[in-house]
Amino acid sequence: MSRFHLGFRRLIGVSILGLSLTGCVTQEKYNALRLDRDRQAEQLAQAQTDASTAKAEADAYKRQLQALMDSGNGQNGLAVNLTQQIAALQAQLDDANRKYADALGRIGTGAVLSPQLTSELENFARANPDLIEFDSARGIVKFRSDLTFATGDATLTPKAKDVITRFAGILNSPAAINYELLVAGHTDSTPVSNPATIAKGHKDNWYLSSHRAISVGSDLIADGVSKQRLGMVGYADQHPVASNGSESGKAQNRRVEVLILPTTVRGGAVAEAPRATVRHTAPVAKELNKDTGSTGPSLNK
Repeated sequence: MSRFHLGFRRLIGVSILGLSLTGCVTQEKYNALRLDRDRQAEQLAQAQTDASTAKAEADAYKRQLQALMDSGNGQNGLAVNLTQQIAALQAQLDDANRKYADALGRIGTGAVLSPQLTSELENFARANPDLIEFDSARGIVKFRSDLTFATGDATLTPKAKDVITRFAGILNSPAAINYELLVAGHTDSTPVSNPATIAKGHKDNWYLSSHRAISVGSDLIADGVSKQRLGMVGYADQHPVASNGSESGKAQNRRVEVLILPTTVRGGAVAEAPRATVRHTAPVAKELNKDTGSTGPSLNK
């Protein structure tokens, strides 16, 4: 009990004693005085309870406010982290775009591959004319998408996997071992609309071109090409090499290019030992093919 409460009780007691000493009071007045004392004691107790409740609520609000402030700081930190990651990815994309533009601008400059490597790649393309085209003026090996990938997604066909294995052997040869490589995916201008294609994660031409570039790059890595040498990027339909107004032009635009760049990996590249990889290629119905125009525009992607 508080000191104020004890004092109040003593004051009431003294008052009653004073009344008893100074004269007689009626029982009615005595009872009224006791009721008034008890009522004031209850009010005091209620005031103390209310004060304790208010303090507890104030403390709770302070904790909630601090939690909100801490959460805000965490969100700000997350936003800063995401901004930094986006900036880093943008820098990588800018670098890939620069390298791609440099490679496309090499024609007529004399900045081509060595005669030995050029000869090896020309022989490689001649051995696989349905799948491979080699641009010796720019040092670009082009994989035709219609024969490189399974229908409707970015899955490599068994033949493409075998050809990429032989291609990796050339890239790891002494004539090419130190060159950087950029794998660039391209599509035609027909939008992706097939639900089966979208369900596989290829939501539009940007996704599809990127996923196909990653498929080729990943297989090169599996066949021993160093990760240090590789970059992978998708350009959707933004870099056509022919008109999209005809089926033959669209077929030329659907491609994955491997650019052998005139830059070398710092410190020299080291070929990696090929990993033991179980290759699976699941057959997919032809009508789901994004690349083949024979199924008609509505099923093309």
